[in-house]
Amino acid sequence: MTSRRKFLKGAAVIPAAGLATPALAQNKITWRLQTYAGAALAEHVIKPAIDSFNKIADGQMEIELYFADQLVPTGELFQAMQRGTIDAVQSDDDSMASPTEVTVFGGYFPFASRYSLDVPVLFNQYGLNDIWAAEYEKVGVKHISAGSWDPCHFATKDPIRSLKDLEGKRVFTFPTAGRFLSQFGVVPVTLPWEDIEVAVQTGELDGIAWSGITEDYTVGWADVTNYFLTNNISGAWIGHFFANMERWNEVPPHLQELLKVCFEQSHYYRQWWYWGGEASLRVNGTKMELTTIPDAEWDQVEAAAQTFWDEIAAESETKAKVVEIFKQYNADMVKAGRPYRYGDA
Repeated sequence: MTSRRKFLKGAAVIPAAGLATPALAQNKITWRLQTYAGAALAEHVIKPAIDSFNKIADGQMEIELYFADQLVPTGELFQAMQRGTIDAVQSDDDSMASPTEVTVFGGYFPFASRYSLDVPVLFNQYGLNDIWAAEYEKVGVKHISAGSWDPCHFATKDPIRSLKDLEGKRVFTFPTAGRFLSQFGVVPVTLPWEDIEVAVQTGELDGIAWSGITEDYTVGWADVTNYFLTNNISGAWIGHFFANMERWNEVPPHLQELLKVCFEQSHYYRQWWYWGGEASLRVNGTKMELTTIPDAEWDQVEAAAQTFWDEIAAESETKAKVVEIFKQYNADMVKAGRPYRYGDA
C-alpha cells in the first residue's frame, strides 16, 4: 500500500498533457497464435481473420500468426497454451491432445454432422457451447468459439470402391477418426502435417482421411493421390479458437469483443469457401478420380458409428451428455425432412 500511495502521489503531479495518451496505446498487447494448418491452408482458414483483427485493433493489440508446428508440434498445442508459451490456438480438441472430457468430439466424430451448418446449430442452439466453456474453464483455457470446416473423405493412391479396399491402408487421420476406422482395417498414422505430401510420395502413407477435396487441392495432396472417395465419415470438422485464460482476462472488453467478431467471420468464411469448393472440385477438378462405396455397404459404417457413440457415452457423464445431444439433434433433422436430411426418414 505504501508503494501504491507513493505512485499515486507522484502521478498526481503529471501534467494533463501527459495523461492524454491512454496506457493501452503505450503498451500494445501482443499475442502469439498458432494454427493447426500449414501455410497454404492458413491463407484461407485463419489469415484473413487475423489480418482483419490487426487492422481494426489499430495498434492497441496485435496477433502474431504461426502455422502448423512452427512454435510447438500440433500435439503439444494445448499444453503450450495452458502454460502461456503461446497465447491462443486454432485447432480441434482431438489434434491438440486436449485433456478434457470433450476431446474425443473434436475434429471428426463419426457421423455427428452431415452438413457444415450442423456444427454452429449444435453449439449455439443445442447447448454444446456451454459444455465446452465449462470443460475448458476447468483447465485454465478460454473456449472462444466453435465453427465448422470441411467434411472428412479419403484421398488415396489406389481406388476405394468397397470396404475391403480399406483393409491395410496406412492413412493419416485424426485420433478419434483413426480409432473408429481401425475396425475396418485402416491403419492410422500420425505424422507432422507438413510431412504428409512427401509421406504419400515415398509410400509411407497409402492415403489421407483428414479433409475434403477443397483442402486436398489447396495444400497439394491432390497432386500425390489419385482417387477421392465420395463417402465421408463426417459432414463437417469441428474446430475452435482457444486462448490462455489469464491472457484472455488481460484483454479489455472491447478487444475481447473484436476477437469474437473476427473469429466468427473466420467461421463464416470457411463455411462458404469449403461448401462451394467441395462441389466445384468434384464437378470441375481434374486431379483425382471420384470413387464411391455403394450405399448398402456403407450402411455398415454408419451402423458401426452408432455403436461407437454408445461406447464413448459409457466413458463419462459429460460424454454421455454430448452424445445425447448429437442423437437428439440428428433425430430432429430426420423428422424435419428436406432440406435438412435426405433419404433418412
